Amino acid sequence: MLESKHYETLSVFPDVFESYLNTSIMGRAQREGIFSFEAHDMRDWTHDKHRTVDDAPFGGGQGMLMKPAPILEAIDDLSERGSTKPYVVFFSPVGHRFDEACAERLSQLDRILFVCGRYEGIDERVYTRADEVLSLGDFVLTGGELAALVVIDAVVRLLPGALGDDMSAQDESFSDGLLEYAQYTRPAEYRGMKVPSVLLSGDHAAIAAWRRRNALERTAQLRPDLLDTAALSEEEKMYVAQFIQQKEAERL
Repeated sequence: MLESKHYETLSVFPDVFESYLNTSIMGRAQREGIFSFEAHDMRDWTHDKHRTVDDAPFGGGQGMLMKPAPILEAIDDLSERGSTKPYVVFFSPVGHRFDEACAERLSQLDRILFVCGRYEGIDERVYTRADEVLSLGDFVLTGGELAALVVIDAVVRLLPGALGDDMSAQDESFSDGLLEYAQYTRPAEYRGMKVPSVLLSGDHAAIAAWRRRNALERTAQLRPDLLDTAALSEEEKMYVAQFIQQKEAERL
């Protein structure tokens, strides 16, 4: 059994992960044994003197594709190491959209291997070994390394103890289907902009009520699509409807 969660990447640029994952919250979580990380060089599973991982696509076209052999051999080899086989994640525009619910689900897994593509893409046959294919959104990156870092960060912060305060992750945007409420710190007034007085009142019940209303308002204004799936009481649904009506009236 693994003593902590274990995350691995397979990439032609394995060195890019070290700096970020050894810094701040990620670094502390590793030092405290909450998770461990290992970056594998895809070229270690090549068999030519040039350590080639790409080739021209059949049928022609621009750019180069990543060859299937190094990736599949690496997955086979890494799956034999340790007592737990890795859950294999690829990144592609055809994957399903990564979100907080996905991060929570992945945080329950003991071992994950993130395969990071490069160039024009990956030979389609490689995806037969994918347990899951993810997309960060409708845009293109030069490689999967940044995507892997994003997912690892989002997953690690959900692990018990990673943030120091286990309530921190429960009080963030998307944790309850809504955007997080607005937050403020000292000074109470800056350049004529004042912090809402309720936050200075010391009345914890009033503060909690204000934060919930503010989260509803921010979500209705900035991400109304989230309201379709958020768990709202009937009273909150009425509040949101009235808030939207008011904002529409103000625009007229």
